[in-house]
Amino acid sequence: MFGAPQKGYYLDMRPDIREGIWRLADPKISITSAAGLLIAFSAAFSAGTYSWFWLVVTALSLFGFEVAKNAWGDVVDYDSGTDLAVKEEDRTDFSGGKRVLVDDLLTRAQTWSIAVIFSGLGALLGLLIVIFREPRAIWFGFAGTALAWSYHGMPLKFSYRGFGEIAVAVSYGPVIVLGAYLVQTGSIDWSVFWLSAPLGLLIAAFLWVNEFPDHDADKVSGKMNLVVRLGKHRSSVALAFIYFVTFSVIFALPWLTNASFWLWSGFLPVPLAIYATRSVLKHPLDFYRSYPVQPMALLAFVLYAVGLSAGVLLG
Repeated sequence: MFGAPQKGYYLDMRPDIREGIWRLADPKISITSAAGLLIAFSAAFSAGTYSWFWLVVTALSLFGFEVAKNAWGDVVDYDSGTDLAVKEEDRTDFSGGKRVLVDDLLTRAQTWSIAVIFSGLGALLGLLIVIFREPRAIWFGFAGTALAWSYHGMPLKFSYRGFGEIAVAVSYGPVIVLGAYLVQTGSIDWSVFWLSAPLGLLIAAFLWVNEFPDHDADKVSGKMNLVVRLGKHRSSVALAFIYFVTFSVIFALPWLTNASFWLWSGFLPVPLAIYATRSVLKHPLDFYRSYPVQPMALLAFVLYAVGLSAGVLLG
């Protein structure tokens, strides 16, 4: 029922174990936290207070928690039945979970072991930051860890109760960007909050389009995220609204931050957002089978982070 017990409990690094760890590490998803770090570091560099060393430590800490979150999330989604219910024709590289249990790459015990090891790594590096760099970073660490756990885990289970998209926007926007900026500079600049807000919304939009292929499986298994609650047709309209709010905030950034109009370089992903919105509106039931909306949505927040960071430095 719970995978392949014949593999036992140990991480013996056989090919399937290595593939399982690679899936949980999932570099394309780890880009989400890297985008926030880029914005935070560019703002710190512009302010004249930065540290490459602590940037690396922060990145490794976030990476540890990313892998751990993916691991315990895969167990929760496997146990709830949602990953098992995804049809083959609805599987994509960006949705349906990491499927390390469904595809018999890891056992539950091995997956939990990976979660413990990598969360321990993330916590240890976070503790180094708190002790040797910035004590107040502990509050951002607590907030990020609580949101990461609660996305799948009990008792809140945000992704099962329609709050997962909000948790993701907050985590990968303000929490990571403000926290990383604090580590870099020893201060909190609320103009940086406004720089982080569009990033959080763009990452939420990426999650949003990834929920369409899983809609039927999530609905059957009781994972009532917002796409399931709204249905695919209304969710396609909601995606357009998310992008509209995002670019409205970007338009207002020079005034919200008292900075230069170079911040409008954050408009770089507009063509990708238009493509994604049009494709989803035209084909809300199965766009992911014919159109590369998911990679376009991924690239959109990456381009925002790159474009905005360039604008911060040039401004």
